[in-house]
Amino acid sequence: MTTIRPAAELAAARAIGSRTEELFRRSGALKEGHFLLKSGKHSERYLEKFLVLQDPAATSELCGFWAVRNRDAEGAPLVDVVAGPTTGGIVLAFETARQLGVRSIFAEEVKDADGATRREFRRGFTISPGERVLLVDDILTTGGSLLAMLPAVEALGGEIVACAVLADRSGGLAALSSPLTGRSYPLRALWQLQLPTYDPGAETCPACKAGVALYAPGSSGAAGGATS
Repeated sequence: MTTIRPAAELAAARAIGSRTEELFRRSGALKEGHFLLKSGKHSERYLEKFLVLQDPAATSELCGFWAVRNRDAEGAPLVDVVAGPTTGGIVLAFETARQLGVRSIFAEEVKDADGATRREFRRGFTISPGERVLLVDDILTTGGSLLAMLPAVEALGGEIVACAVLADRSGGLAALSSPLTGRSYPLRALWQLQLPTYDPGAETCPACKAGVALYAPGSSGAAGGATS
């Protein structure tokens, strides 16, 4: 059993990864070109997750993978609330929570007087002390959005069960450490892929060197706008 079970789990993870990739490719969400990422780095490939999330059937299937992982042997949910960051995390948290039969909430980015940004649960959302929380998001690049979620949940006394993303292009982060408490939380992705990123400039970025126009996803298209 000790060898059969891990082998079965690995096979299942590979199948889920292949299916997630298929849904992204089928929707046209895997883009090629010259992109400005939120981190400030450049990439020749980009995942436009909203081309997947616009499809309710695809979104439901992807969230179903998380829902199955967060039920016990009798089918009862192992979490009390599913939370995500704006904006894609709202859709994912809602659908995952719907399938589990639990609450769904989201945290928004707010700016303090000193200019620092953080995530905060607003609109009456709250987490009771001890409630089990599953954090979900769409694409993991640096982990910034989920890292900002950790203190927001911890401050309310929530117990983070796990962090989950659709696609991990970070290079394979296995856990996230809270900047508030230093606690480490497991991170799982449905699909892991390698999408190289580059510092801006002809010396470091092949697309810059080739003179390919830079596109800022999530904006009007011109580089320098808001990116996702």
